[in-house]
Amino acid sequence: MEDVAMIQEASSNSSEPLGEAAEPHQQPSPEFLQRKIYFLMDQLKAMHAELPENLQTRISYDLLTELANCVLNESIFDIVKALMELQHVTEKHLIQVRAQVENEYEIEVSDWRGKIKDAEELQHILGLMKIKHTKKLLETDKKIVEVLDQKVYDQQSMLQKAGVPGFYHTQNPKEIKIQMFLLDFILRLSRLKYEPNK
Repeated sequence: MEDVAMIQEASSNSSEPLGEAAEPHQQPSPEFLQRKIYFLMDQLKAMHAELPENLQTRISYDLLTELANCVLNESIFDIVKALMELQHVTEKHLIQVRAQVENEYEIEVSDWRGKIKDAEELQHILGLMKIKHTKKLLETDKKIVEVLDQKVYDQQSMLQKAGVPGFYHTQNPKEIKIQMFLLDFILRLSRLKYEPNK
């Protein structure tokens, strides 16, 4: 629920470069929207052409068209940006968690080196500690993967609910890769400025 609150807050507070040329409360004309869709489609086709050929075949022209129509509602940009920010915060935290496990091990090794003077006994203790550390690191990595998997699931769910084409629950690595490219397309579109008079 915290994700949703942050996304709604981001939606209400941001002003995007791809904003309407019309007055704030004036509805854009159908002609304006049509020209904007053409502009978005041109951009998406150019991005699509940069992909490796095997991925190009997996992202259809119909999907690009649906994406162009979807991002006419610019709140999609806010949702995607908020999700990306949350992911970066999560990843940063997980890196710190892993570093802490490594750091605790280094401190423990240093403590034992200070306490034990007998080389053979020290090697035995350090060997046992290494086994314990490796096990703890594997458990930590497993938890990190679970958190990241949950984050992917949450993103898929949020984007599916927002009506973004191409997003649904999947654990298939190939499908997730396609979704990552679609997210990249949306982020790149959000940074463009549409100028209808040019």
